[in-house]
Amino acid sequence: MRLQSANAAVGCAAGDFASDVQYYLSQHPRQLPSKYLYDDLGSALFDAITLLPWYPLSRAESRLIRANARDVLFSGGTPASTIVELGPGNGTKLASLIASAGTIHPRPRLHLVDVSVSALARAAQAISETGIADVTPHAATYEEGIAEAAPAIHASSRTIVVFFGSNIGNFDPPGCNAFLHMVRAALRHGDALLLGADLVKAEPDLLEAYDDPLGVTAAFNRNLLVRLNRELGATIDPSAFEHRAIWNAEESRIEMHLASTRDCRLVIPAADVDIRMTRGETIWTESSYKYDLPDLERTLRHAGFEPASIWIDDVDRFALVLAEVRA
Repeated sequence: MRLQSANAAVGCAAGDFASDVQYYLSQHPRQLPSKYLYDDLGSALFDAITLLPWYPLSRAESRLIRANARDVLFSGGTPASTIVELGPGNGTKLASLIASAGTIHPRPRLHLVDVSVSALARAAQAISETGIADVTPHAATYEEGIAEAAPAIHASSRTIVVFFGSNIGNFDPPGCNAFLHMVRAALRHGDALLLGADLVKAEPDLLEAYDDPLGVTAAFNRNLLVRLNRELGATIDPSAFEHRAIWNAEESRIEMHLASTRDCRLVIPAADVDIRMTRGETIWTESSYKYDLPDLERTLRHAGFEPASIWIDDVDRFALVLAEVRA
């Protein structure tokens, strides 16, 4: 799940939050970057979403990870000596990758990049159960974290950057290209990128995944309003907005919106925002692009990667791709 070219795990200082809120709410359509959905409560709600029966992509990705872990970590004949995970969430998928690969010698060094300190703590705890002690957390954006891990990457015999959860779908096409080029620039020949990507599937299945019958995704979306109240002094009534998920077939993306249920006034003091919204007007909070596999392969090649292995879960239409750095 994830808006525009902003990555899900990126967070910013309060000043950046306020300035982003001011800027994006002045756009047409009104928007808020999806990265701000992931405060501590938002992250916990997203973890709950991954357990819902209507949101199968996490389970599909986990099956692929377990089944192909050794091929991932030993591709090229030598085990990865450094693994950098961007946006590890609760850390269970990376822990599963390591545990499912069996004996690895020497054990890889791990670098975890997430702006949420609590998420890093949960991930480190999950990974500690695999017996790996060399774990370096980076409370940073993807770009900052990659830069901080650069000395370890350059000293490593082989590095794999891991990007699970179909977080690649949070980027619009230009943002996706920029992100992949950024990762490629940090790596060397012989290194690789492992990413999960949700594939296009039937519209009813997509909509149910992003607007579940229990309302967990709705709570996740509306929690952004609670965060505006808490951190920026807003006085927004969350019940004045409803969660709305839309499949945009032309752009191949799910869009999440907060739709006003009545005419209202949005006052956010710390962001210097005072706007009026009409009934039915929306704030676009997240996009999740769904992929056609040939298009994804072309995008990776354009960024300097060569898809070396692609594993597909045909039941839930999910792909796990190991893309190696091209010479």
